[in-house]
Amino acid sequence: MRVLLFTGKGGVGKTTAAAATATLAAKRGLKTLVVSTDTAHSLADALAATASEQPVEAAPGLFLQQVDTQKSLERHWGELRDYIRNLFGELGLDEITSEEITVLPGAEEILALLELREQARTGTWDVIVVDCAPTAETLRLLALPEAFDWHVSRLLPVGRRVLRAISPVVRHVARVSAPGAEVVSAGERLHRALLEIRELLTGDLASVRLVLTPEAVVVAEARRTLTSLSLYGYRVDAVIANRVFPAEGADEWRKGWVEAQARQLAEVHESFAPLPVRLVPYLPAEPVGPAALAEVAETLYGDADPFARPDVEPPLRLSADELVLALPLADKSDVDLARKGDELIVTAGPHRRVIALPIALARRDVASAALRDGFLRVRFEAGGAK
Repeated sequence: MRVLLFTGKGGVGKTTAAAATATLAAKRGLKTLVVSTDTAHSLADALAATASEQPVEAAPGLFLQQVDTQKSLERHWGELRDYIRNLFGELGLDEITSEEITVLPGAEEILALLELREQARTGTWDVIVVDCAPTAETLRLLALPEAFDWHVSRLLPVGRRVLRAISPVVRHVARVSAPGAEVVSAGERLHRALLEIRELLTGDLASVRLVLTPEAVVVAEARRTLTSLSLYGYRVDAVIANRVFPAEGADEWRKGWVEAQARQLAEVHESFAPLPVRLVPYLPAEPVGPAALAEVAETLYGDADPFARPDVEPPLRLSADELVLALPLADKSDVDLARKGDELIVTAGPHRRVIALPIALARRDVASAALRDGFLRVRFEAGGAK
């Protein structure tokens, strides 16, 4: 099963690119599901279809799903939600307020990932296309499974013991309920589900496609996004430049845009090489509906197979004495490395990743670290971890 994620700065046309790719997959005979992690759902509008919480056929072989936050919340972590709601009730909040406050910020995006996992486990689909939120939200979301794992792995065993000891005290002194075993179990299920999501999205058949428009601000953000996605272990296999003005027949006003875009496209080709850069021209009308989207996809991919296994190495590679992490376009001044026990903490700009070292490397000291040609190479030597 091929998994394709589309992201980019808000307003660059990532939903159109995702919907067009999904339409092409179905047209080529692949059973396709397209979903969105963006709270501003517009996939149904792009496909001129009616969305549903369950996959509905928007075109032959193409199914659309829009997550129902409340129902998905009940299914995936009802115990957690109920505990928080009851706790607020004990504190005197009315039912409507407690219902609203338990739909936490970011919950909808997480629930969309959990639904993606459920669909992937069915084995129904040949291709799953994910229309992600704008880049900042997507990066936070994709970093969540590993970060959540780090905290849960350290806190949950201790938390279980503490909860057993203090629950009677909390009930007696604070007059509120402490979370029971079923609530902790719900947290553990969420933990396992997020790890499965990460495994799915960083696997050999998953990749991200960056959508941009040839404008300086947008290109600069796309460059940073490529670095951050690689930091978190996600493959990027293509760049899509949308709304490119055709040079033919340009008047004076459009000629200025053509020249400005040409300069930005040259930078895109240079910056993102060897990734393919695929162009979508500025269309005379908004592509809405499967027929119009299929035309966009034919222009976008031509004779290429956009559903083949991604020809991109995983960003993180480990050997007996070396860790190599791809950080394309990263500047040395923005990269920092720290060692804490059996973990490496890598910072690239505003983003940080904690990498748990395998036993063979955890027992060694860091001998050297260098960022060259877009790769952070950390070499280890015999010795105890410092």
